[in-house]
Amino acid sequence: MPIIGTAKIDHRTKNLIKRLKQGDIAIINHEDIDEVGALGLVDCKVKAVVNSAKSITGRYPNPGPSILLDANIPVLDNVGEQIMAIKEGSVVTIEDNGAIYVDNKLVAKGEFLKPDIVRAELELARQNIENSLDQFINNTLEYAKKEKYLIMGGVEIPEVKTAIKGRHVLIVVRGNNYKEDLAAIKTYIDEVKPVLVGVDGGADALLEYGYIPDIIIGDMDSVSDNALKICEDIIVHAYSDGRAPGLARVQALGLGAVIFKSPGTSEDIAMLLAYEKGADLIVAVGTHSSMIDFLEKGRKGMGSTFLVRLKIGSILVDAKGVSKLYNQKLKPSYMISLFAAAMVPIIVISTISPPIKHAIKLLELRLKLLLP
Repeated sequence: MPIIGTAKIDHRTKNLIKRLKQGDIAIINHEDIDEVGALGLVDCKVKAVVNSAKSITGRYPNPGPSILLDANIPVLDNVGEQIMAIKEGSVVTIEDNGAIYVDNKLVAKGEFLKPDIVRAELELARQNIENSLDQFINNTLEYAKKEKYLIMGGVEIPEVKTAIKGRHVLIVVRGNNYKEDLAAIKTYIDEVKPVLVGVDGGADALLEYGYIPDIIIGDMDSVSDNALKICEDIIVHAYSDGRAPGLARVQALGLGAVIFKSPGTSEDIAMLLAYEKGADLIVAVGTHSSMIDFLEKGRKGMGSTFLVRLKIGSILVDAKGVSKLYNQKLKPSYMISLFAAAMVPIIVISTISPPIKHAIKLLELRLKLLLP
């Protein structure tokens, strides 16, 4: 049967997710759909995903397409750039053969991804991972040589209003499983009350859990206006040459911000800021720290991340995946054992305590009187 829905279009999936409503057809240009993007589309309950690019290129085994298919969301693959030109809000009809119509006019055609096709392509990607790893290592070392000044005092650390020295700092990035991990450490946040740093969209993740970020740092491309307006410190990540495209957006809101000129990623400089300002402990949620993470972001190496973690490793706790550390449900056998263990001291005390002996005797007598 044809799939009919309202088209929502964006070259950046993370921006599109903010506008999607249940039942929309998401039209994206996302080569190698990653886990975070796929989960965002699933959460929006889209009717279908139309990708103008290849959802699996074979560079690495990206999990996005499998996540979408497991959620019963059809994926029309490699449709072509022309699909991005249709008007947002148009009613789109996708036929069973992959043909896409707007106002009864054929605008593009693609191929539906099937589970067996996805499995085969991911297997080829796994076989290719060694080549990707070699290139990634070489690029990482090359970038690390160029960016070593990052940890040698070669970058200027901006001033912030928020007091950091001697405190714990929680840095939240919208990476894989960031929601689950943030929920898992909620007790820690409530008890310790660390400085809360949101890296771009990580600020909105904090807001979702009822926390106001103290500092927002990043390119300002995926954080909400609301988060920016209620934050104490805004730090715009700038290129090494001083260009800061995100500054214009902050200024357009009538807000003040400072610039942090540095290579690498925004999460790297968030950690560096916390370290240089005297944080006692840095806790990171959702950060990118592996080759797959960086390939998902489209980066060829992780030189700055390697260097920063090399410097701050003694006070860094990476909470990524903490939600999976122990998520087993409490078994009935555990409850029985716990009850039995609790009864032991009660029984012992009752056998040696005269008042309790009398209370038990009285209880026995009342039961005998009540029962025929």
